[in-house]
Amino acid sequence: MDFNVKKLASDAGVFFTRAVQYTEEKLGQAEKTELDAHLENLIARADCTKNWTDKIFRQTEVLLQPNPSARIEEFFYEKLDRKIPSRITNAELLGQYMQDAAKDFGPGTPYGSTLITVGDFQKRLGGAEREFLQTSAINFLTPLRNFLEGDWKTISKERRLLENRRLDLDVCKARLKKAKLAEAKAAAAPDFQETRPRNYVLSASASALWSEEVDKAEHELRVAQTEFDRQAEVTRLLLEGISSTHVNHLRCLHEFVEAQAAYYTQCHKHMQDLQKELSRFPNAFAVNASTSGVSTAPSPLSSATLPGASSPSRPPNPSNALEASTLKIEEVKPPATGTRKAKVLYDYDAADTSELSLLADELITVYTVPGMDPDWLIGERGNQKGKVPVTYLELLS
Repeated sequence: MDFNVKKLASDAGVFFTRAVQYTEEKLGQAEKTELDAHLENLIARADCTKNWTDKIFRQTEVLLQPNPSARIEEFFYEKLDRKIPSRITNAELLGQYMQDAAKDFGPGTPYGSTLITVGDFQKRLGGAEREFLQTSAINFLTPLRNFLEGDWKTISKERRLLENRRLDLDVCKARLKKAKLAEAKAAAAPDFQETRPRNYVLSASASALWSEEVDKAEHELRVAQTEFDRQAEVTRLLLEGISSTHVNHLRCLHEFVEAQAAYYTQCHKHMQDLQKELSRFPNAFAVNASTSGVSTAPSPLSSATLPGASSPSRPPNPSNALEASTLKIEEVKPPATGTRKAKVLYDYDAADTSELSLLADELITVYTVPGMDPDWLIGERGNQKGKVPVTYLELLS
């Protein structure tokens, strides 16, 4: 091993003098060369860019991957320069569970067939999510990471060099100042009455030595000033590149928003398609609910719950002969248990005296009675009573 003692001693000496200069500056015992205002503004802007880029990067990672364990695993794969294994999304896993459950419940049953349909759409949602994650990682996270781990490290390195050059410059200024003071003191005229002739020679020799020391200090100061100016220019050019970084990050931000918009558009389309699939079997759920003696609300996926959706079509009047001949609204009594509150979703005009007209957003009490058509419930509002369509209601309790 080539071990250069002289170089090591020289580096240690430089480090010591810089440490002394830095300490004296902090204590207010030494002068400090200030950077020009433009360079100071560039440094402040760069620090601001780094801090906010780091925060945006970290929070975007949390948004795309909420699981901290998964993020740590991906971090190690990146550091080891290995491909990150494909990970199934939560929606895809849920869809798989639903389809597996449908096999046990029976794919031919209403519940089983619905589980299969919903599970398939959950897998589609998971696929759209995976595509969004991959696109965002490439188009948004990667440029931010490249800035933090590449450009910013280069800027930080050059800034440290600039600070060292500044300390060296201030050390040279202090050394020159001390040499000039010593030279002036040595050149002062001695007292002819109290000073021996021998001291004249010593005084002249000391003055010559300090003159040489001043020349040496001035030379070192010129060299230090040149190196400081050169390093300041290099640092300034790098810091001015932050403007290009902002332009690049702006483009990446637009791509990130476009990826988000495409992802949510896909999700909305899948949910609309799922709604259409489920609306093909509107009575299966109501039949099961009526046989259990408990009325239930429409599916949350119903078009009645979607913004901008129109009111559902009027359900057909009961065709059950037994119900038409035996059910008299004025004689119907609410059961001891099983009544529920419901919120009216749309206005409804009664077709006959057996029905109850409804106003959107009002609350009514509803219940079912044996032999009733599953598309209808008995609704009560004060002293008024009548049949109301299930699809116009949102059951609350």
